[in-house]
Amino acid sequence: MDVSLISRLASFRRLRLFVFTVLVAVDAGDTSVSVPRPGTVNIGVLFTMDSVIGRAAKPALQAATDDVNSDSSILKGVKLNLILHDTNCSGFLGTVEALQLMENDVVAVIGPQSSGIAHVISHVVNELHVPLLSFAATDPALSSLQYTYFLRTTPSDYFQMYAIADMVDYYGWREVIAIYVDDDYGRNGISVLGDALAKKRAKISYNAPFTPGATRSDINDLLVGVSQMESRVYVVHVNPDSGLTVFSVAEVLGMMTSSYVWIATDWLPSLIDSMEPVDTDTMNLIQGVIALRHHTPDSTGKRNFMARWNTLKYKARFGHSGFNSYALYAYDSVWLAAHALEVFFNEGGIVSFSSDLRLHDTNGSTLHLASLRVFDGGAQFLQTLNRINFVGLSGQIQFDPDRNLVHPAFDVVNFVGTGVRTVGFWSNYSHLSVVAPEILYTKPPNTSTSNQKLHDVIWPGEITKRPRGWVFPNNGKTLQIAVPNRVSYKAFVAEDKSPPGVKGYCIDVFEAAVNLLSYPVPRSYVLFGDGKRNPVYNDLVNQVAQNNYDAAVGDVTIITNRTRIVDFTQPYMESGLVVVVPVKEEKSSPWAFLQPFTWQMWGVTGAFFLFVGAVVWILEHRLNHEFRGTPRQQLMTICWFSFSTMFFSHSTSISQHHLFNFSTLRFIIFEPELYRGF
Repeated sequence: MDVSLISRLASFRRLRLFVFTVLVAVDAGDTSVSVPRPGTVNIGVLFTMDSVIGRAAKPALQAATDDVNSDSSILKGVKLNLILHDTNCSGFLGTVEALQLMENDVVAVIGPQSSGIAHVISHVVNELHVPLLSFAATDPALSSLQYTYFLRTTPSDYFQMYAIADMVDYYGWREVIAIYVDDDYGRNGISVLGDALAKKRAKISYNAPFTPGATRSDINDLLVGVSQMESRVYVVHVNPDSGLTVFSVAEVLGMMTSSYVWIATDWLPSLIDSMEPVDTDTMNLIQGVIALRHHTPDSTGKRNFMARWNTLKYKARFGHSGFNSYALYAYDSVWLAAHALEVFFNEGGIVSFSSDLRLHDTNGSTLHLASLRVFDGGAQFLQTLNRINFVGLSGQIQFDPDRNLVHPAFDVVNFVGTGVRTVGFWSNYSHLSVVAPEILYTKPPNTSTSNQKLHDVIWPGEITKRPRGWVFPNNGKTLQIAVPNRVSYKAFVAEDKSPPGVKGYCIDVFEAAVNLLSYPVPRSYVLFGDGKRNPVYNDLVNQVAQNNYDAAVGDVTIITNRTRIVDFTQPYMESGLVVVVPVKEEKSSPWAFLQPFTWQMWGVTGAFFLFVGAVVWILEHRLNHEFRGTPRQQLMTICWFSFSTMFFSHSTSISQHHLFNFSTLRFIIFEPELYRGF
């Protein structure tokens, strides 16, 4: 037999044995599948480089890529290649840059920075099955199920707004004014704030939006209108690159003094932290402001990274870039992708792309839509990302079922002097506390009201007393209080010639209650009724229900039909038969018993006495000898009998029949209402 033939047969047997061995290993349950790994994996990065967040993110992204590529324990033989695209603070250019980025067969995109661009790009990555890892797009609406491939690696503004609502409730305020940039980031964040405040029985009394890129004149006009309203608690939710203009204009308008409260979201601490050094003029603008800053636990890795920062920023050619929390989230985003790729490859994932038949260039288009290809393993890679769990520089990187980071937390900071004071913390675990969240995680959650605590705050105007939170506006409407114009029982309420124009017990109670309030309540009393007869109280209640009057003060009885259309205060008088009389001293008189009857009443009573005596005489004088004699004697008997029957029983004998008739007659004459039921 030919030697070459024998050699080929032997090779075939070895190949068949190898295939059999692999099949046996797989059949035995070996889940570790060895597949060829690519030499390079492309990851896209999309953000505005020349911005407060971008200048902190770029050095961190490059440092994370270098650390991953130099770490032999992860992605062995695979090199991460970051492809950076600049969105230039433009929604349109950002969308174009994102489409161009997708032409490079990226397995994931880190970014974008803008929530508005994230809304648009999320539809693109859903189609191409490319996960989107955003370290700065905090719009709560991006967590909806519509954006399947969007994964946020920073806390959502949903939690930040609930933290602000807890602070508003903690300090006892009930109304705030929201000042925000009118884009997806601003609108959706403030919408969540409104829901959070409603759960605390508070509300946003006025929305004050301004367009992205608004001029100083536009912001001035906005704040002038805001300053004339009653609320003095302002929540500022804007972009860090232009947010200081709000405080600069507010200072010129005198709105950074005592009685004002300014609460800023995380944009302000991010801006201040990135300044090297902090500008004194900037700090003077924000004296007394309280704000929320991302809470990142202290760790050795975080300290080492911050020690490297000066070297990293000069390496990234951003010598003027300052460190803020977004640098940590950007760094962890790269490591999240690296950990997920390691698991993806170990589970047999393959980096491959295929064309989408629905994406093709027509009619001579130069958009190159056909170059956008679908990541075949995108769904598997997304599932891997959702179950990754590791500790990064910003804390624990793990996602809940809603694709939000677990344990969202913020520092509550107060800008005072030339520095920043931490007055407490907020976490989704225990809400407001003076204890760091990582310590509270080891204890049972406690969100009771008594457990909510913050250190003392120095407010605008360098005061430590909690501001009242509102004043009566300069253009406010005076409350119109309706008062029944009574003509009887004027002790309750009545017209008065001296200010405030009404008087009475009800007015005294109302004035005493108003005087207990810590703020002024301008009001004017309006008499309801013509003053000739008591007004119809149902009409008065209906006038209040129809907003013709703001309220009514008076002796208005609380009945079921009225409670269906208006709200009543708690009764300040017990119901029942009562008499309200003026308290005054009078000399006692032995003839006081005569005062209740008028002379007409005495005359009627005497006439009835004589009438009763005459009736008894007619009935008795023929049968009873006591009623006989001379006319003078009979007249005296009639008068005496009539008078004596009211005080004692007679010794005079009267027939039983006539006695019954007499008693019945007296009953009918003096008590007719009782006789109707006799």
